[in-house]
Amino acid sequence: MAVDFTSPFTERTPRIVQAGKLHRAAGRRKAGRFLVEGENAVDAAVSTGAATDVFVTEQAYQRFGDIVQVAGHLDVYVHAITDKAAKALSDTVHSTGIFAVCTSVLWSVDKALRGRPRLVSVPVQTSEPGNAGTMIRVSDAVGADSVIFAGEAVDPLGGKVVRASAGSLFHIPVARDASVTGTIKRVKAKGLTILAATADGEIDLDDAGDLLQEPTAWLFGNEAHGLGEEAIAGADHLVRIPIRGRAESLNLATAAAICLYESAKAQHQAQRQAQQHAE
Repeated sequence: MAVDFTSPFTERTPRIVQAGKLHRAAGRRKAGRFLVEGENAVDAAVSTGAATDVFVTEQAYQRFGDIVQVAGHLDVYVHAITDKAAKALSDTVHSTGIFAVCTSVLWSVDKALRGRPRLVSVPVQTSEPGNAGTMIRVSDAVGADSVIFAGEAVDPLGGKVVRASAGSLFHIPVARDASVTGTIKRVKAKGLTILAATADGEIDLDDAGDLLQEPTAWLFGNEAHGLGEEAIAGADHLVRIPIRGRAESLNLATAAAICLYESAKAQHQAQRQAQQHAE
């Protein structure tokens, strides 16, 4: 579709002002919408039907015209904007010039656990947006069924989280529950074995092969304080990642990536072996 740039929205246009309010959590809650920026996020938002409006500068249109074309075919409103309007919408140093306003894509915990999940990521009290987004991306990459942020965690719909997820927020069910205990109870009710990643776990990840083949939910602790007592108490097993070099520890997203990958690999191998036996 052709976009008319003769009268683009400015930073003072009401639609731009309203979209800018979505940078704040209170604004997102009030509107029931959130704002995403960049090629990956906008493309995923458009292709999954979450986007209601797309805003694009003339320069960005030259780079991301294919995304705009798809948006037009899907009856998403596309608006031309000025560079100053882009700066008003962006929370990055260098704006990409393409944005989308989206309906909320957060799931309830029960819906995120529907069916027969085999691998669920449960970040607990996650406060760093980059880590939160990376954990969504990693969970999506390994084929996990869902991500459930438990406790007082960062808003998964915040701009930094969305960017770090690189579009995965729109691919995998993501839920949020302020109650750590409540989340663990719901996960256990689905028959998942709950493993907690801790530095002093009694099981070495290298020795957890049989355990990892089972339907599993992983608990990952806060960046600074790890897992609290209620999370530890709710876990079936505490698992440590062996560190053979001189590093003191691993950061949250790295530890989660290792644990989730090992679980996904073990489950895939078990399924493949079962299929071979069946044949």
